[in-house]
Amino acid sequence: MKKQILIATLLAASATSAIAATYNIDPSHTYPSFEADHMGLSTWRGKFDKTSGTVTMDRAAKTGALDVTIQADSINFGFEKMNSHAKGADMFNVEKFPTVSYKSHNFKFEGDQLVGVEGELTMLGVTKPVSLKVDRFKCIMHPRYKREVCGANAIAEFKRSDFGLNYGLPAFAPEVRLAIQIEAIKAD
Repeated sequence: MKKQILIATLLAASATSAIAATYNIDPSHTYPSFEADHMGLSTWRGKFDKTSGTVTMDRAAKTGALDVTIQADSINFGFEKMNSHAKGADMFNVEKFPTVSYKSHNFKFEGDQLVGVEGELTMLGVTKPVSLKVDRFKCIMHPRYKREVCGANAIAEFKRSDFGLNYGLPAFAPEVRLAIQIEAIKAD
């Protein structure tokens, strides 16, 4: 009986030490940005100004989940005429598809370092796998928030045409480079 109690206690202790923490994405420090071809002449850059979501991570178990929602109408090229056009039916069609989302349940670690995220991007009602390469990851006790904050820089490349964003093809190449700087604050 004592042996069973000891085993149960050890199992309970190990289970509680490997509990995943939840972090809320800080919308004032998270702006997915992108680069896309402009007729081979130049590279247009833009970002989305409104992002929300959560990160759940257990660094000891090297597991995690990511759930990000981007408000498509927050697209910002720094040029209002282009912003308005991008929100229209022939590009992001924000009336019909108000959000872009990314969901993942597979984090990749090398040692203690997060190096990748495997997930699915949903845009214009189409969901496809998109892998993120994480080239920077760090968690600190934030001096202002008095809570742990984790940040990362992630990049991905995909073809917008795979999601039905075909505007300007073939004059505009379909490849898009996505860069996301993200900071998330540990939930209470």
